[in-house]
Amino acid sequence: MKYRTTTVFATVAATMLMAGAASADDQATAPPATPSPAAAPAPVTFDSWVRSIKLSGHIEAGATMNPADPSNGVNFGHLFTDKANQVVLNQFALTAERDPDPKSTGIDFGFKLQGMYGMDSQFTHFLGEGDHQTRYRNSFDLVEASVLAHIPVLTPGGIDVKLGQFSTPLGNEVIDPTGNFFYSKTYIFNFGIPLKHTGILTTTHINALVDLYLGYTTGVNTSLGSGGGYNDGQFHFLGGIGLNFKNLTVLALTHIGPEDPATSPFPPGVNIHDQMRYLSDVVITWKVNDKLTSVTELNYIKDDGFNATGGGVAEYLTYPLSSITTAGLRVEAWRDAQGFYVAGFPGNEDYVNAELGRPNNSYGAGPVTYGALTLGLNIKPRKLPKLIDGLIVRPEIRYDLALSSGRPFNGGPGLDKDQVTIGLDVVMPLTF
Repeated sequence: MKYRTTTVFATVAATMLMAGAASADDQATAPPATPSPAAAPAPVTFDSWVRSIKLSGHIEAGATMNPADPSNGVNFGHLFTDKANQVVLNQFALTAERDPDPKSTGIDFGFKLQGMYGMDSQFTHFLGEGDHQTRYRNSFDLVEASVLAHIPVLTPGGIDVKLGQFSTPLGNEVIDPTGNFFYSKTYIFNFGIPLKHTGILTTTHINALVDLYLGYTTGVNTSLGSGGGYNDGQFHFLGGIGLNFKNLTVLALTHIGPEDPATSPFPPGVNIHDQMRYLSDVVITWKVNDKLTSVTELNYIKDDGFNATGGGVAEYLTYPLSSITTAGLRVEAWRDAQGFYVAGFPGNEDYVNAELGRPNNSYGAGPVTYGALTLGLNIKPRKLPKLIDGLIVRPEIRYDLALSSGRPFNGGPGLDKDQVTIGLDVVMPLTF
């Protein structure tokens, strides 16, 4: 048996050597092969550019029940879900967009145009653009109108440019409900970061690991022209850094500039343009394993003019229970050290008027450290018609608590130290 095995191996080896020799002779006598030229990228024509435009939309409606039935109808500490025991149309949004090709060898342009109608517009409004539209429960809002470009210069990843009006890159939660897990928003999103900007933002992809953000804006939630911002023409910095590891990403951004309205009660001689507001946020996303995802958000805000500070931390955990159901947990603690940031807004125009320094009916609770615990589900039914494929049902239960002195909940200051809300919304994406 050993002899036969050795003979077989020897025969195979001899055959391979002969084949190799023959191959070498062929290569010696054959002319060298001419390498095939690399396929040139297809040029971007006007027709192909237009065909790459995406049209989409979404509808979000829901209700947030409060067993305490607050007399003023406000779930204090909430925005976007602040109307207690009422069914609301949060958003009906339509979007037209084209994303620039990040692999383009030349400058590639795109855009994003998004408009929204619904109750959420009370809180996402660009100041200086139809400020009195929010007198109605549901109003129109221009969420984004920006020109985009990818410029393949300086680094292998090139530079992405966004110019116009756009949603802030700060924070974990976003205006578009399809980008959030929970129906209700954090104190961080409501009171600790900007929501929108007018200006320019560049993202330089230094390498696969590091992104550098640099931008200039007109301020927090502001537009252009007289009345378009608290401090027209004043410099506002937007920037930071992003890190992209295999299972971990870090996005650390800040926005700095004067934000206080001209009606602010500052002492004589104080230059309002010198009073900076600093809004800083860090989002750490960790894919723990194939199912468990952790997001940690750190937030800090400071206003020089009113010497007011705030900030805190939120932790999110999500885990799929089945092919259609995912469970989520969110825990947050946020400190409003001078009672300057967190407020309730019972009237439709109160939020915008408060931002502009106009008379309004908003009310605060003084210095309070807020805690919030939210448990929720994302349920995504299958086999739906194409138009509404991706529909999401999001039930949640939330518990808010004043961790320090203060009784801000269920009807106004001085009433309850805690608050329970039960929310449910339906988000229906629209694909055209």
